[in-house]
Amino acid sequence: MKFLNGFARSLRPEQWIKNLVIFGALVFSRNFTNVPMIETSVLLFALFCLVSSSVYLFNDVIDYEKDRLHPRKSKRPIASGALPRKAAVVVAIILVAMALLIAALTMNQSTLFIIAAYALLNVFYTVLLKNIVILDVMTIAAGFVLRAVGGGIAIDVPISSWLVVCTFLLALFLGFGKRRHELASLDKIAAEHRRSLEHYSTYFLDQMISVVTASVVVAYTFYTLSPEVEEKLGVQHLEISVPFVLYGIFRYLYLIHKKEEGGSPSRLLLTDLPMLIDVLLWLATVLILMTI
Repeated sequence: MKFLNGFARSLRPEQWIKNLVIFGALVFSRNFTNVPMIETSVLLFALFCLVSSSVYLFNDVIDYEKDRLHPRKSKRPIASGALPRKAAVVVAIILVAMALLIAALTMNQSTLFIIAAYALLNVFYTVLLKNIVILDVMTIAAGFVLRAVGGGIAIDVPISSWLVVCTFLLALFLGFGKRRHELASLDKIAAEHRRSLEHYSTYFLDQMISVVTASVVVAYTFYTLSPEVEEKLGVQHLEISVPFVLYGIFRYLYLIHKKEEGGSPSRLLLTDLPMLIDVLLWLATVLILMTI
């Protein structure tokens, strides 16, 4: 039982929330009442959960020595020795193989390519790119873009350039925020835990976070005010949702700087009540505007 619990924890189901970006194309194409498209999106979400869990297992196997230096990650099953590394590798291979097989049987070829590209990108990230300053966070952001694009390709709707830009910028914002938290919390042993942290500083990260923060707000605001978007979606006054985006960004910055949190944005979304309420209000606002 303890062994199975270790496996379940290593799959990191709490991180599956990141895969919800897949539904962006469904929502912003106004197909959120189309049952076949919903079913396809849910299946794609499940496939990305399989692949992301396999990536987490692979990452924990590669980083198990470094994770032992981290106050929180040292308690992970693989880092603590509760879960054998060989068994984790076998399960990781099985999960990604299952995802690709199911995608090949149920999805179009382009979606299969996106899933394979996502898996390959994360392998490169784990082995190499996570050690390269700036590129480490940009690679994570690229993974979010692949999810968002995959969500559109799977249901055969045009991919909005706004969706790609906003997803990429928001992922950069969260990624740099996470790096700042790691650097501040690990202090002198930060570089031992993650090699790229040797080349970061809190000041440098704050500068990049400032740039990306402004970029996210401007990009999303332009999206809501775009005549092209209004004509294409038939939606008016989408700018009403901008304050929710602003509050979410400000709340995350508050948690990083004042509460010394931010090591796991997905965990914050599930545990920080103001953040959760804000996201739900944003989603409700967007859905209402698209149905009236």
